[in-house]
Amino acid sequence: MFAIPPLLALLFIDYLKPQEFIPVLASLPLLYLFTALALLGFVIDVRIGLSRLAATPQLPWVILFVVWALITVAINAPATFAARAIFLFIPVSLYLLVGHAVQSFRMLQVVIGVLLAICLFLAAIGVHQGLAPWGCHQITFLHGDGIYTYDGRECSDENRVICDAEQAEPGADYMCEHVGLFNTHSDHGRVRYRGALADPNELALALGIAVPFAFAFVDRKRSRSRELVLILTLGLVGVCAVFTQSRGGQIVFLAVLGVYFLQRYGVRGLLFGTILALPLLLLGGRSGADAESSTIERTECWYEGMLMFWHQPLFGVGSGQFTEHHYLTAHNSYVLSSAELGLPGMWIWTSIMYLSTKIPVKLLWQRRLTGVEPPPVARTWSLAFLAAMTGMIVGVFFLSYCYKEIFWIYVGLTGALYLAIKRHQPTFEVKLTARDAGIVLAIDVVLVLFISVYTRWKVG
Repeated sequence: MFAIPPLLALLFIDYLKPQEFIPVLASLPLLYLFTALALLGFVIDVRIGLSRLAATPQLPWVILFVVWALITVAINAPATFAARAIFLFIPVSLYLLVGHAVQSFRMLQVVIGVLLAICLFLAAIGVHQGLAPWGCHQITFLHGDGIYTYDGRECSDENRVICDAEQAEPGADYMCEHVGLFNTHSDHGRVRYRGALADPNELALALGIAVPFAFAFVDRKRSRSRELVLILTLGLVGVCAVFTQSRGGQIVFLAVLGVYFLQRYGVRGLLFGTILALPLLLLGGRSGADAESSTIERTECWYEGMLMFWHQPLFGVGSGQFTEHHYLTAHNSYVLSSAELGLPGMWIWTSIMYLSTKIPVKLLWQRRLTGVEPPPVARTWSLAFLAAMTGMIVGVFFLSYCYKEIFWIYVGLTGALYLAIKRHQPTFEVKLTARDAGIVLAIDVVLVLFISVYTRWKVG
C-alpha cells in the first residue's frame, strides 16, 4: 500500500522529532512533506483498488470539531484565525490519514508494530536519562523558549549550585539536570524527551497507552520473542514512568493494566495487574513541597478555566486562547475544551473520544448482543484499543490534550480498527445514537459542575 511508508514516517517524525537534533533536517518541512506523500499514496491505493473510500464513525464529528473551533476563534480572536486553522491542520490530518489509509488488520498490525517500537525506543531513552549522571546545562533563549546546552561539567542533585560557581559564563543561567541521549535532558530531575513529549507527564501518557499493543502481539501469536518484547515493554515503560515522576502516568499505567487484565482474565487478572503496577505506585510520583506546589498550581488552572467557561458557556474564550487569559494552560483536557470551546465544543470533543472507545467495546460485546462470534484478530485488537483508550480518557484529565497529535493518532487508529472490522463483517456499524449523545452531554455537565464546585472549594 503506497500510503503506509510515508504514514509510518509521519509517526516516526511526530514522536521522535529527529529534526530537532539532526541539523540537516531542521530546515525541511517534514510533517507537511510526508503528509502530502501519504495523501498521494492513499489516492493511488484507491485508484488501483488496494483501498476504498470509506468513512470512519468519527469523521463527521471531527469535521464539526474543527468548524466549531474555528467559529470560536472567529468570534473571540479573529486576528488569529488563519494561524489557528494551520495549527489544527497537522493533528486532524494525522487522524484522517491513519484512520482512512489503514483498512486491514494486516496493515493495522504493521502500523501498531512500528508505533510500539517507537515507544520502546523512547522508553529506553527515558530509562537511560534517568540513570545518567547529572551535568550543568547553560540556558539560552530562542523565540521565548529556553534551550539547555550541556557544558561538560558534572554536578549532583545534592549540589546543584556548583553550576553557578567557577568556570560558569558570567551572567549566564544554569540548571543541573540528567544528561540524556540525543541532546535530551531532564526537567528538575524528571525524565522527558523533546517536542510534544518534553513534558514528563505527556511522555508517561504516550508510553503507557502503548503497553496493550505488546499484550496483543503475544495474544496473536505466542512466541519467545514476543513474550520478551512484552516483558521489555512492561519493564521499560514502568521504569520510565517512575523516572518521569508523573502521578498521572502512574494512573494511566494502572488503568491500562487493570482494563486489560480484567477483560482478559477476570477479577484474578485485575489483581495480577495491580500487583504488576505496585512498584510504579510505590516508587513513582513526586512528594513533598514540589508535589504540593504542583497540585495547587493545577487546581488554580482548573479554577481559572471554569471561570472562563461560566463567563462564556456557549463559545468559550476561543480555541487556543486559554493562555491569553491565564499564564498557564489548563492541565486538564475537559477543562480546556469547555473553557476554550464552550459546552458545545466540549460535547463534540468528548463525543469523538466516546466513539473511539465505543468501536472496540461494541466488537467485544458483539457475541453477547447479537450472538455472532467476532474474528479472533478483531477481538485481540479491540481489547488492546479498549485498554489504550481507557488510559487516554484517564490521562487527559491531567493534561491539555485536546489538540495534541498523539490524541488524534489514536482516534485515527480506532477508526482504522473499525474499517478493518468492516472488511470481515460488512454489517458492523458504530454510530453516535441520540442516547449516546445524551449520555456524553450528561457526563460533560456533571464534569463541569464537579470541577467548578471542587476548585471553588479548594481555591476560594
